[in-house]
Amino acid sequence: MKSAIYAFSGDPITVGHLDIIKRAAAVFDRLVVAIGVNPNKHYLFSQEERVEMARRSVLTLPNVEVKAFTGMLVDFAYENEIDVIVKGVRSAADFAYELNLHNLGESQNLGIDTFVLFAKSSLAHVSSSAVKEIQLEQGLIQDYVGPYVKQCVEAKLSGQYIIGLTGEIGSGKSYVGEQLVALAKEVGLQAHSIELDQLAWQIQSDLQEAKYASVRKQIAAVFGSGVLTENGAIDRKALGEIVFGSQAALEQLNAIMATPILVRLRKELKNKQGLIILNAALLVEAQMSQLTNYNMILLQVDGQVQQERLLARGLTAEQIQRRLASQYDFTRKKEILEQAITDSKQGQLWIFDNTKATKVEIKKLLEQIRAYFKM
Repeated sequence: MKSAIYAFSGDPITVGHLDIIKRAAAVFDRLVVAIGVNPNKHYLFSQEERVEMARRSVLTLPNVEVKAFTGMLVDFAYENEIDVIVKGVRSAADFAYELNLHNLGESQNLGIDTFVLFAKSSLAHVSSSAVKEIQLEQGLIQDYVGPYVKQCVEAKLSGQYIIGLTGEIGSGKSYVGEQLVALAKEVGLQAHSIELDQLAWQIQSDLQEAKYASVRKQIAAVFGSGVLTENGAIDRKALGEIVFGSQAALEQLNAIMATPILVRLRKELKNKQGLIILNAALLVEAQMSQLTNYNMILLQVDGQVQQERLLARGLTAEQIQRRLASQYDFTRKKEILEQAITDSKQGQLWIFDNTKATKVEIKKLLEQIRAYFKM
């Protein structure tokens, strides 16, 4: 059986590391991912944390194992009867550095060879330091690291524990979000509920930056000038009559709004710590569950109670039916979230019945979330 070793600090492990791991695992029968300690480096994560992040990242690769090591890599390889060291190279400077390490390793006369894999050009900009720099500015790192690692980086660098809150229209998302924040504060825990629908409303109404004016014009171009008010804002009632009657129209609107909402979300997240609740009816439909690292509260509600709540908002029976038809129902949302958690090997789904939920029940939900995040 041909074995190899791929060693790096993993502070944190990135999709660039994972690409090298997957390619090496396809070549060798057994691949050891070795997480080391460089005495000249200052690490954000402990070695134990870095090993766990790497372990969680390679769960789908049966011939890959993760180990911690100290000292010279060639010694570690020799003691584990591994005679090939895999190296990932992103640039000429990397190649020169790794060539020097190869020559130093050869000087120890242990018979350890080097196997070089060049990084894909699409991943050459990805690095552990880039992940940390982006997170410090509250940027989006989901394209740089896996969801479990993203969760760890957010907690370590920003003190943020992000969770999604979703459900069908009329399931009481705002109420549950507000109660979770209030109950968290009672036990001395910082908590914030960010309603993505509110961010969308700001973009469609009164934000003055040039880009958001362009977004409003784009919405009018797609859905007609009738969705614009006299001052250039979006008439959300008029827009709602269009998009909540057509799945295709709703998807068009989601595509237009996705990037602007993410930009505003970054601003909302800046300098916030503790439990961060992202509240949106369409989190699943808009494919934004990854923002929460697949940690989601899904609200369930009795159909009759749901109808009564929506009628109390002034919606007609026809409008209620159209809005319900335009989004996934509880069962569909649950199926998609469960599949995402299974596929990513990361996340937690809390099903919460909010038909007549009491503060005691919401407090129990908060306690479960705190235990999960170890807050």
